[in-house]
Amino acid sequence: MDLISLLISLVSGAVGGNVAGAAMSDKNLGPLGNSIAGILGGGIGGALLQAAGVLAQSGGSLDIGSIIGNVASGGVGGAVLLVIVSLLRSAMAKT
Repeated sequence: MDLISLLISLVSGAVGGNVAGAAMSDKNLGPLGNSIAGILGGGIGGALLQAAGVLAQSGGSLDIGSIIGNVASGGVGGAVLLVIVSLLRSAMAKT
């Protein structure tokens, strides 16, 4: 994963985390929590999908397919990690 792909995944993960937090108010962790969970989820999601071969290796080039793939994987990864962290947080609060 090159630096540009990583940055795109991290930024889109932060956006995806905040969008998911706004869309699901019961899962909202606040702006900072949403951003942190989104950034981590975007980075992890992008790296996992690229390692699995789902995302094409860009090889340093910025073609539209690799950018869209990184944005989608980062956004979805950020939203998924936000939901997981929120569920863990609510489960720990019940105990």
